[in-house]
Amino acid sequence: MPKRQTDNSGPDDRFFRHLVGSMRNGVIAIHRDGTLALVNDEAYRIFAVTHEGDDTGRHFADVFTARAELRRVLSGAFELATLPNRVELRLKDLDRVIGYTLSLVKDADDQAIGAVMFFKDLTRVEQLEERERLRDRLASLGEMAAGIAHELKNPLAGIEVTAGLLRRHLPSSSDAQGLLADIMSEAKLANSIVVEMLEFVRPIRLQVEETDVADVLRQALSLAERKAPRGEVSVKVAVATDLPPIDADHNQLCQVFSNLMTNAFEALEGRGSITVNAVLHVIDTDTAAAHVETPARVVVIDVCDDGPGIAADMAERLFDPFFTTKTTGSGLGLPIVRKIVDAHDGRIDLSTELGKGTRFRVTLPVTSGSQWFSRKAR
Repeated sequence: MPKRQTDNSGPDDRFFRHLVGSMRNGVIAIHRDGTLALVNDEAYRIFAVTHEGDDTGRHFADVFTARAELRRVLSGAFELATLPNRVELRLKDLDRVIGYTLSLVKDADDQAIGAVMFFKDLTRVEQLEERERLRDRLASLGEMAAGIAHELKNPLAGIEVTAGLLRRHLPSSSDAQGLLADIMSEAKLANSIVVEMLEFVRPIRLQVEETDVADVLRQALSLAERKAPRGEVSVKVAVATDLPPIDADHNQLCQVFSNLMTNAFEALEGRGSITVNAVLHVIDTDTAAAHVETPARVVVIDVCDDGPGIAADMAERLFDPFFTTKTTGSGLGLPIVRKIVDAHDGRIDLSTELGKGTRFRVTLPVTSGSQWFSRKAR
């Protein structure tokens, strides 16, 4: 417990500090020599820095040692000819985006004696904008893809049927049998891609009902084991005892989690472990959504594996349509997963590291239409 310091400042100064401390935006003010003049609680929270007492008077580099991005911004505050009015700063290790402005503090002689940084956590805004960009891309892609898929289905079916007939007419030719089997196999693969394409561009229509998450995960695991060889992979599913039923489409969620588990099985190649955890979280109201009733309850389901992980440049593209890391993949599995999660007013996040594994986190509101995604976690 930090020692409480005596406040000898005047009433106006105390009011100012209380005002800044109560702001929902982050504020960091520094003197010309780099010592901190003021840091509010929101600044500590956004930059994930723990403080034990008053850091006023300490150099900002000593307080924010783990935040190299912030130190670079503050270090250059007195060197810039034009201070940024609206800039985004990405904190990769926190998976967080902030928007900030910088201003100089000047004395009566117009000399810069300090600088102040105002900033706000824009992570939710970025996520919502990405959802809208994805929906726009899907809308333009949908009509074209649906038309192409419908046109391809008939000739593919014809190729498969014709190859099957030829196999029956040439039973004595082993070479022909092998070639025709390959033709049929490739036709089936192409047809499955067409079917996935149609599923991807087709609007999601949810059959919402009270859904038991534990039942969904059990069924999803069973489906995944039929799609991919489990081998010696151990699977642990842990569902919190206080987990309530959620408003969701049972079958669509089964598709989401069976897909994620199948990917994990394939990544592990028969060795390793998968852990699935489902817990209840409470979400507080953000400033941008003060009209929304609080609190909101969400269910957070993590699907983790200890496999090889995914390179950062590839991980950023996993949810892009037709991008795949598999030799025979269509690149539509994860985009469909994301589309289903979005239809539930949920969100899906990926964290991965080479050599350490991958985690998919799916967050779903307990009650449909709760607009939880415009809020921040408690």
